[in-house]
Amino acid sequence: MSVSLPEGEPVGTDGAMGFRTLRAGAEATGTCEDRRSRFIAQLVRVCDEHEAEEHLARVRAQHHDARHHVFAWVLADGRERCSDDGEPSRTAGMPVLDVLRGTGLADVCCVVTRYFGGTLLGPGGLVRAYAAAASDALATAEKDGSIAQMTLVTPVVAQLPYALYERVARLATEAGGRVDDALFAEDVQLTCLFRAGDEERFCGAVRELASGEELCRALGPRFAEF
Repeated sequence: MSVSLPEGEPVGTDGAMGFRTLRAGAEATGTCEDRRSRFIAQLVRVCDEHEAEEHLARVRAQHHDARHHVFAWVLADGRERCSDDGEPSRTAGMPVLDVLRGTGLADVCCVVTRYFGGTLLGPGGLVRAYAAAASDALATAEKDGSIAQMTLVTPVVAQLPYALYERVARLATEAGGRVDDALFAEDVQLTCLFRAGDEERFCGAVRELASGEELCRALGPRFAEF
């Protein structure tokens, strides 16, 4: 069974535009055993369906001798999907998806691999085992500090003479932002990140510093660890 939802709005957290996810490059694992069947959950961060499919392919290759590779993923735009991969309908993928939903995480994919132990677990046993493995992976992520808060930010690119570099970098910090990148050539190109809406204060301060000259250009908002 597969479940897909249409694309929607970004996830909100406490009324703000943001969501929790795994840190980039992190992988959290969890396990569950029941009557000699072993369930191994592998949870990673993904940004789209393609990356979720790549994670599933890696897990299939890693555990090529396993009987089932159940998956569920949730994206920040509201799309989600799960698969039972041959298990009885709604006994595997949906329990994993429900665990992800319950944590409020987004942009994550969890694949739970099952090594069959020779004894049928029944629908209830399967639901409990798949959910337990996914929950164990999430608990590992929390314990290891692998959970990140993603915030809607606005990047601002500032093209500056060298003489203003340090003062503008300080203005970014004072406005609640941070310098994300700096390119040094004939002049300095700073890319700063601000929580969406905070960039206006920074752009105004730089304009005042430059006697009315527009040195800043705000880009489209995006999600980032902030």
